[in-house]
Amino acid sequence: PAEAGGDLAPAARAAAEAAEAGLRATAPLRARRGRASYLGERSVGHEDPGAASTALLQRALADAAARPAG
Repeated sequence: PAEAGGDLAPAARAAAEAAEAGLRATAPLRARRGRASYLGERSVGHEDPGAASTALLQRALADAAARPAG
């Protein structure tokens, strides 16, 4: 955390990269819960929408943290 002497921008960037890697990792998985589970095997090859929204939010945080203050 920033108050503990850390820097938000690198931490936010690392979190965004991890979220995007996690998003890519969902594509080969078969959905077992939620609406996508009704698709069965047809869900394979599609990224998880929840993971996609989380990656988008993390990227927005990283972009905002990288901007100079002011």
